[in-house]
Amino acid sequence: MSEEKRVQGARDIALDALMQVERANAWSDEGLRRGITRGGLDSRDAALAARIAYGVMQNRMLLDFYIGCWCSQKVARLEPVIRNILRVGAYQILFLDKVPQQAAVSEAVEMTRQHGRPKAAGMVNAILRRIGANREHMPELPHESPEEYLSVRYSHPRWLVRRLLELLGPEEAEEYLHLDNEPVPTCIQTNFLKTDAPHLERELRGAGLNVQAHPWLAGCFLVTGTGDLEKLPAFREGRFMVQDAAARLVSLVAAPGVRSRVLDVCAAPGGKSFALAIDMQDGGEILSCDVYPHKLRLIESGAQRLGIGSVRALLADAREHHAAWDRQADLVVADVPCSGLGIIRKKPDIRYKNPRELAQLPALQRSILENAAGYVRPGGTLVYSTCTILPEENQDVTADFLRAHPDFALERFTLPQPIGPRAGQLTLWPQRFGTDGNNICIVVQHEICCRTTIGCEVVQL
Repeated sequence: MSEEKRVQGARDIALDALMQVERANAWSDEGLRRGITRGGLDSRDAALAARIAYGVMQNRMLLDFYIGCWCSQKVARLEPVIRNILRVGAYQILFLDKVPQQAAVSEAVEMTRQHGRPKAAGMVNAILRRIGANREHMPELPHESPEEYLSVRYSHPRWLVRRLLELLGPEEAEEYLHLDNEPVPTCIQTNFLKTDAPHLERELRGAGLNVQAHPWLAGCFLVTGTGDLEKLPAFREGRFMVQDAAARLVSLVAAPGVRSRVLDVCAAPGGKSFALAIDMQDGGEILSCDVYPHKLRLIESGAQRLGIGSVRALLADAREHHAAWDRQADLVVADVPCSGLGIIRKKPDIRYKNPRELAQLPALQRSILENAAGYVRPGGTLVYSTCTILPEENQDVTADFLRAHPDFALERFTLPQPIGPRAGQLTLWPQRFGTDGNNICIVVQHEICCRTTIGCEVVQL
């Protein structure tokens, strides 16, 4: 396949994914997967399509600013398909050195015609040629305030930039925003039920991957040049799973015993349940719940692939009370639905979600945490976690819970350096620890059981 034909196919798939984001508020990765499968792209084509689609999502506000500098209309008023064709073309010109500018312009013009907009072809041609001609001397970004500059420069909504400035200050906020747009190595965890870290590392290097031991998390590796990890024998045969270090730390903080009874109330797709099972040497009992039947199949298939027998998937709404589980679990994990603002670097679309919808999440998180607490046995442990960095979804939720439940108290924990000892709650920031943005809180139930040990009925989870 020629270079031009290959690039054109990737552009089409990327454009389709971007259009689905605008039309249906869909996730770009879902649109990409469908397009790549439908188009039969090989790994190189698929990587380029993903690079363009994610690159546009990561830089959309910046691209729109530059397009607007040479467009007679406001970019927001352009037809969605024209707007996204211009974004795809501008991204290639400004960010992809290996794509010739002339090719990016001419193919954008051709895409405009193919989508039934021949009258707009001249405008697309003129705008992209102006961007290409000024590539080394682009217009200055707005500097009326740090908030406005950072919002445009790193393509994050102003409300989020404002919040980050409040939480971090200007220098660290900019570092956080910068990292959101940078490539992220894939973090994987060794499945010690099937292999050990040295054997896994040798196997992955033999498969052509660039593998580095995680700098401070034993048994984990950072891999690049991965292609499709799921095609590797080591993945198919369950010798590792993909899990960011931040998610891996939930199991380390929880520190379950080998025979623990564990309830994971928001488990899908199962990564935290699997990490717990591996740490427990598959010797305990883990009930992994989710509200969506199709997600239970992900848990079941993942457990089977990893050779885990202690995990059982069950359909259950984490907000609904199940009396049979009351005070039965040694460990309850509530990895609750959240805004996902800590994983923007992996899911760039999140930054564009409606903040009014995100503001409704703390009420849901409080209800799940309240319900989950009832399943903790006296002396047992409750872990609350999110993949966001906002106090409104983290410290505020747990503080309200602790005020209402004096029988629970924060439990100190210690993690590997550079984290070290913590007083029961930790927010992981990408710019500080190199992980996803995440929050982990651990509390212990100190209430004395009203029944004698002999009289306490134990219900099998």
